[in-house]
Amino acid sequence: MPYITAAALVAALFLFAWIGLRARTSTGDFDEYVTARNSQSASTLGLSFLASGLGAWILFAPPEVGAFVGPVAVAGYALGAALPFLVLGWCGPAIRRFMPQGRSIGEYAQTRFGTGLRLWVSAISVLYMLCFLTAELTAIGAITGMLSGLPGQWAVVGVAVTTLIYTAWGGLRASLATDRWQAWLLLALLALVAVVVWPDLSSPQTTASAAAPGAPLSVSLSVALTLVIAVTAANLFHQGYWQRVWSARNDAALRQGAWLGGMSTVLVVGLVGGLGVLAAASGQDLGNPPIPFFALLKGAPGWLTVPALLLAVALVASSVDTLQNGIASLVATARPGLGLPTARWVTVALMVPVVLVALQGLSVLRLFLIADLLCATAVVPVLLGLWRKMTATAAITGCLAGLLGAVLPGWWTTGSLSSGLLAASFPGSIPTLAPFAGALVLSTLVSVGLAAARPAAAR
Repeated sequence: MPYITAAALVAALFLFAWIGLRARTSTGDFDEYVTARNSQSASTLGLSFLASGLGAWILFAPPEVGAFVGPVAVAGYALGAALPFLVLGWCGPAIRRFMPQGRSIGEYAQTRFGTGLRLWVSAISVLYMLCFLTAELTAIGAITGMLSGLPGQWAVVGVAVTTLIYTAWGGLRASLATDRWQAWLLLALLALVAVVVWPDLSSPQTTASAAAPGAPLSVSLSVALTLVIAVTAANLFHQGYWQRVWSARNDAALRQGAWLGGMSTVLVVGLVGGLGVLAAASGQDLGNPPIPFFALLKGAPGWLTVPALLLAVALVASSVDTLQNGIASLVATARPGLGLPTARWVTVALMVPVVLVALQGLSVLRLFLIADLLCATAVVPVLLGLWRKMTATAAITGCLAGLLGAVLPGWWTTGSLSSGLLAASFPGSIPTLAPFAGALVLSTLVSVGLAAARPAAAR
């Protein structure tokens, strides 16, 4: 069985590399490499949003949330995962009109607010994407060891090197091409896994007790709102999604692709989270630490291990190649005059520390949450750049207010600044609503208030 599993993994990675390299840009043009400008249809964008937005995290987080918090929190998770696409579908046409030759969120921040905010926005974006990359590669190592007995390091290096080959050489077009195949593959494999495990979860006893798992409604709503804010804010700083704004053939393709990606994401996250709800209701041993999705596979036929592992590889590869290309794009466009060779070497260089950390198998959840919170402090001031009254002063002050808002709830309740800072760093790696709500509310109030109060003559 290990030989069959290893052969299946190698075949899948070889297929992804072949598809990506075939789709590579042949012009040698840097702009084409990072944007594939005005070339992509709605269906391609929709599948790309779905594949690049999902990752191995959906096999861990939504099922666990479903098992221990309940369906309301799963709905919040699904909405949070899809909302960034819908926001970009709504704001994207205005961004395209404002910057028809744009390439990154950093360039948008520079054009609208100046160098200071560009540096801050770029730093937040890179931190978030590096955390995402590390988490995905760490996850595929753990999943490979769990399901197949093969050394997890093989999968970490294999996925990192394979995606690096076709993204460094092929740019955004390679990522978009593989996303289409990876999206259909992960949908098919997820459906197969769900169909096989469903009979054990849909017995009369399970159906009768399906409402058993879950926290009180107030807790479920709090978790749901936290996830909506955290996931949405963070993914709006995902440079890979911003690249797709300019890759769209036209505004209609962007809007339709965003809706297709958003709705399909809701369905997938809802399905995986629902399996967690049913796993808890069925009384199955969820493991320690709890991993409901993989606990379901224990009673499944042995052959299901290979499709489940291929599902994980497709999920990880689709998100990793987008992140690799997004980070390279953001860094390479930060300085005028950087060309295609530099973009490729940036992609390679940034992957070295990511792979080294992923090989350690460490948890990056706390760092992930901090990066999410930083995104929440700045997301509203940055997007308000599309409002003509918005100023650089209002945006920068709003971001600073967001930082204060993240700390303020813990500071207020304990009377200690150090306690507020500790709460905003998520000890125990547990996401809580107060820092995210404080960051979002205060950044919005301050940035909108300052912009609205600006004298009319100065506008």
